[in-house]
Parts: sequence; structure tokens; C-alpha cells
Amino acid sequence: MVGPRARRAALTASRGIRMIKKLALGLLALTAVTAGGVWVLGLGPFGSHWESAPATPGPRLMPVAPNVAAANMSQADTVDPVLAAASSAEILFGDFHVHTNWSIDAAMFGLPMMTDSEVVTPADACDFARYCSALDFWSINDHAEGMTPRSWQDSVDAIRDCNAQSGDPQNPDMVSFVGWEWSQGANQAEGHYGHKNVIFREWEPGVTPLRPISSQKIHTIAKMMPAPALGAMSINSAFFRYQDFASYVRESVTVPTCPAGVSAADLPADCREVAATPDVLYRKLDELGYDAVVIPHGLAWGRTNPRDADFANQMPQHNARYQTLIETFSGHGNSEVFADFERRIANPDGSYECAEATADFIPCCQRAGELIRQRCEDPLAAECEQRTADARRFAAEVLDDRSRGVVAGASLEDWGNCGQLLNSFLPAWYYVNRQSTQYALALGDFSQPGAPQRARFGIMASSDGHKARPGTGYKQFDRTIMTDTKEVGKSGASPALGLFGLGGNDAEASSVLPLPVADKSFLSGIGRRNRMGSFYYTGGLIAVHSAARDRDSIWEGVAKKQVYGTSGERILLWFDLLNGENGEAPMGSEVSMADNPRFRVRALGAFVQKPGCPADSVQALGAERVASLCRGECYHPGDQRKPITRIEVVRIRPQQSAGEAIAPLIEDSWKTFPCPADGTGCTVEFSDDDFAAAQRETVYYVRAIAQAQPTINGDNYRCEYNGAGECVKIKFCSGEAASREEDCLAPAEPRAWSSPVFIEYKG
Repeated sequence: MVGPRARRAALTASRGIRMIKKLALGLLALTAVTAGGVWVLGLGPFGSHWESAPATPGPRLMPVAPNVAAANMSQADTVDPVLAAASSAEILFGDFHVHTNWSIDAAMFGLPMMTDSEVVTPADACDFARYCSALDFWSINDHAEGMTPRSWQDSVDAIRDCNAQSGDPQNPDMVSFVGWEWSQGANQAEGHYGHKNVIFREWEPGVTPLRPISSQKIHTIAKMMPAPALGAMSINSAFFRYQDFASYVRESVTVPTCPAGVSAADLPADCREVAATPDVLYRKLDELGYDAVVIPHGLAWGRTNPRDADFANQMPQHNARYQTLIETFSGHGNSEVFADFERRIANPDGSYECAEATADFIPCCQRAGELIRQRCEDPLAAECEQRTADARRFAAEVLDDRSRGVVAGASLEDWGNCGQLLNSFLPAWYYVNRQSTQYALALGDFSQPGAPQRARFGIMASSDGHKARPGTGYKQFDRTIMTDTKEVGKSGASPALGLFGLGGNDAEASSVLPLPVADKSFLSGIGRRNRMGSFYYTGGLIAVHSAARDRDSIWEGVAKKQVYGTSGERILLWFDLLNGENGEAPMGSEVSMADNPRFRVRALGAFVQKPGCPADSVQALGAERVASLCRGECYHPGDQRKPITRIEVVRIRPQQSAGEAIAPLIEDSWKTFPCPADGTGCTVEFSDDDFAAAQRETVYYVRAIAQAQPTINGDNYRCEYNGAGECVKIKFCSGEAASREEDCLAPAEPRAWSSPVFIEYKG
């Protein structure tokens, strides 16, 4: 029984809570009023710093011996034996995934209350790629959904100016490509196609699209930014930064939609062209008639993909002409491997049960049950077992991995590493396994008569950075600028954005979910806190085997899929079929043969980096800009190379019939070869003695693994283990556990992924 005194105390507390709520609502109303002024001011012009200034004059001083093979390198036969035996093609490094302030999400998360990042334009990206990361090529890929005629023209002009600073067009210091990101998404697996970068071969007037092609009429963030949100953000000393942002959001939402039924080649420049599905995007690219490549990316990242997303759903719309490459690694993590796990199991009546844990994955519904069991006075009692089972079923029903927390009072750390891919190199956050590269390579599309259609992707990597810094993986430093992290210290999360579900770690929401459970007092609503801060990395690189440094040579290598990806290190990698019908065939080749294939792999580690920046970068940019743009550290190679420790071979035998189980078709690692530890590189040869007998199409690719080094978020969980080897305490790299000065370094093994060699059985 509850006595009168206790009831009066509870009533007083309740009144106090209601008063606090009223004060909070009053503050929100005041914020909304403030927002009106900001919104009106936002109708004015941008501050001049939002539009690109001319790029810093180039070209940069190129090294005497760049990343080329023996025929083009002085003393290569004595310095690098692996290079001495390799082909004469150059290996060039680039970044095909770069965002600037013209992406609305980049502009929003670059506001002072988020990361204290400066305004970053396409011209800034050009300068960074040329003088900080010293790339050979790159492309701009701002989100088409938020771009306006003005921002698109500014981007195109900046790319043209960047190329104009590159010196001799036949031997430029850097090639800059123009493009955009087509960013589609759905809440359910059906109808979800994900994000794809569109990149064009040419940038000159008359052969460049007049507008990007969007997946929707208005960017999702622009839809979610009402005046109160803009007003709340404006309570900050950097008022005009927010005015500029409000102005761009307003300009973006007022761009009219292009008329339907008109060829993309005939549409005006002042409208937003929309292609809601990939097949419409490809049709519009056909209408434009320009050379283009479309690259799906971020496929296993749980932030932008439904947990049950399946690449099989988009196979009927796969276009082998445009969609030739897949981005396997970026600053948002590694999407390579297919781990065979389930989050929950559907029952015939539409309800769900919790799936079992595997060595690589612990469903969060399993963890919910364990947390409830820990609170029981007698863990072996029947009542405790019932509560545990109810909690698992409850968590399986709601399945909201993005906002984890269905146990009242459970902290972020209490949930541990559930819902994440374990035992993997720098994995994507809340890994979506049926969107992985290996899964896509193993699929067959049986929707049409005849032989199954395949997605024969070349493998590449890039940064997906939103701070106009292409190629950030050259050194592991300055996590808050060189990665896309937003969960930085307690002051790093925006309370205003938290109100709309966009902010950082410290916005907690709580409500009882209306599902029948044995004891709701143990269960609460979904917390807004997340662990994404532990899953942002410096970006990857795309490498291309190119006959020369010019645009056409680079594009030819891309078109032939003679590319590979790295996790940011400039590892040199060759992977060749030795006994094809027409002789040797490099990575990316599609071959038909009956004999057992024989392969050769060559790999050489990246150069050890010297501190600081080369003198020519400082001379070109000036010391102040080197400090602000490059953060005082540039790509600055020494003479020694890092060791390659091993070569791993992956073999995939794609589906031959609909419904054939995927997991047994993927052999990772099929073969592993150790490499010398002296830094002189690695050369291995091997054959598949089962191919002729199996008589089925087979896909092969390799990984070159380098010696472990301190890496940002190299350990996502920073676990403390008990005597049984169980992770009992986690310190995520986010919120109060990660200040702006904390880089969250831990050992991880840099690597390179080759494009596959695709072999059909002949006969």
C-alpha cells in the first residue's frame, strides 16, 4: 500500500516535472521566434566564402620516381624487386567520392556547434587533393538532391579551374573529374537501391550535364529543417554561418522540378531533374550520351540502409554498361565480407523471434535478454526466465538498431558490441550483410530467361568525406577533421539537431513501447544515443593501372576495371591470370577457359611517411593555409616501404540457380601466403586445381595485408575482457569518451583489395 504522505510527495514531484516541461516549451517557443528572423535573413545572398575562389595555382612538383613500374623508374630493379618484375603501366591513386559544402548534410554537420569545421568549397577540395594528399586524380560528388543551379555551376567551374592548374594536359600533376551522388533510400528492403556516385569522363562546356540527376525532389535534410531547428542552431556566435546555411536550404527547396516526358538532353539548366529508380537514371544517362560510370557505395552501412536490405532486390535493374565498380571501403567503413547471420526470425503469424548469436554477430535482442537476466534476484527462477524471453521477443519486434536501447536504465556501454559485425577489419556501422561486396559478387539474377545475369564489379575504395578533403588516409591524425565523425565530446553534439533525431550522443528520448511484456518496468523506449563515432575512419583510395597520367588513360583503366582499392595506404598491387586463352589477363578481366587457371600476385607496401609537409606544398599554399587546410600534415613519403605481411585469396562461385545458398559459395580466405618481413614486397603464384572439375563460373580476388599500425578506430569497442575472454566493458569513441584531441588509435592492418578476375567455364 502507498500511504497519503507518499502520494503527496509523488504529486509534488509530478507538478515540478510539469513546470519544467512548461519552461522547456517556452524556451522552444522563443527559439522558434528567433528562427523566423534567421529564416528571413536566410532569403538573402550567401556569404562570399561559400562560393569557390580560384584554386591555388599549380602544378605541384611531382616526384622523380612516382608510383610506376620498372620501365619508368630509375633504379627500380635495385630498390624494389617487385616493381622490377611488374608491367610498365603506372599505378595512380585517386578519390572518387568527395563532398563539399554544396552537400546539405556536409554544410549542416560542418556548422560550428558540430565540429568547428570551416566552410569547404570545391576549390578547397582541389587544393587539398593537389597539395595535402598529393592525389593523381579525384572527383567531386555532392548530393544531387540538395544542389541548385548555382551550386552545380560553381562545382563545374571549380573542376575546370582545377584542371587548368594541372600543367601539361598530356602529363598533368592531377586530373579532376566532375560528378554527383544519387542518394536514394527506402525504409523497407523492397524499393531500396541505396547511394550511387555518377562520374563523367569530360568536363568541358558542351559535354558536361547542365544539372545533376536527383533521386527525389528535395533533400531529406532540407525537408527536416523547419524554422525552429534553424533558429535553435542560430544561437551561436557564428551567426552568419547559420544565415548562409539557411539561405542555401531555402534556395534548395525552391528549385522547380524538371518537366516529365522530356529528354535529359533537352531540359533547361534551372530545374531539378529526378530519377526515382536506377533504371530511370540509366535511361537519362543514355539520353545525355556522355561517358559515365556509376558506383554504388556504402552498401553495408546501417545508417542509410534498412537492416534487411538485400542487393538481390536491385539486381533486375543492374546496368552492366554504367555500374561497373563497387566501393568496398570508405570513411564509413568496410563493406567487403558476407557474414552469414540474422537479426531476427519471422514467424508465420507475422511476429518475430530473436535469432541466435554467431561467432561474428550478436543480435541486440539476445543482449536485451541478458541484461534483464542480470537484474533478476534468482537468474535460474522460472519468473526470470520468462522475463528474459519476453525481453528478447520485445527487442526482436521493435528491431531499431539505429537507436539502440529497450531496457530501462541501460547505458550505451551496457549494450556492448551487439548488432555489429565482429572480427572484421574496420567494419561499417550496424553491418547490413546482404549488401556486402562478396554477397553481390555471388548473386545471380534469374528474373529473365537464359543464363543468369551477374554484377561483375571491379573493386575500389574512396573517402566519402564531407569536409572537402580527398584522400585523407595518408596519415592517421586529427580524427575530427580527417574523418566524418560528429560525436565529439559532450559539447560536440547539437541539442537543436537532437530534437529532430539528427544530433549526437547526448540526446536521450524515453517512452514505453506499447507491446505486451511480462514486466514493462524493465523496458523503456528507444534511446537516441549511438555508437557511430567508433565507426568513422579516414578514407580509402582507388588505384588504377594506367598507361599514362592523362585523363583518357585514367578513364580507360577505369572502364576496363583495372582498378583496386586500398584502406588509404598507397600499396602497389598486381593480380594477373597467367594462362588465359589470349595470354596474361589483369585484374578486372572476364575470361572463358576450360583449363585450371594459374595466377600471380605482386604487392609492395606503401612508403613510410615523414612528418609535416613537403616544401613545395608550404610554398604553394603558405604556412597558414597548410595549417588550416592540411592540418599541418601532408602526404610526405620517405624512402622506406612498409612490409606486406601476407596475401589472402578469396574464391567465389556465383549462384547457378535461384535460391542456392550464398554462404557456401564464398570461400574467405581460400588461400593465404606469408610474405617476407623485410619490406621488399611479395610475389606469389597459385592455381585452382578444382576449376575444371567443378565446371562452373568462378570469381577470384586478392587482399594484400600490410603490417599493423595505429589507426583511427582500429578497435571499435576498446574492450576490457574478463578471464574467459568476454568483453565486459566498452569505451566507444564518441561522446564524453572522445574529446576533440582524442584520435582513438588502435592497431589495424592496412590493406588493398584487387578487382576480381571473372572466369566462365568454357564447355
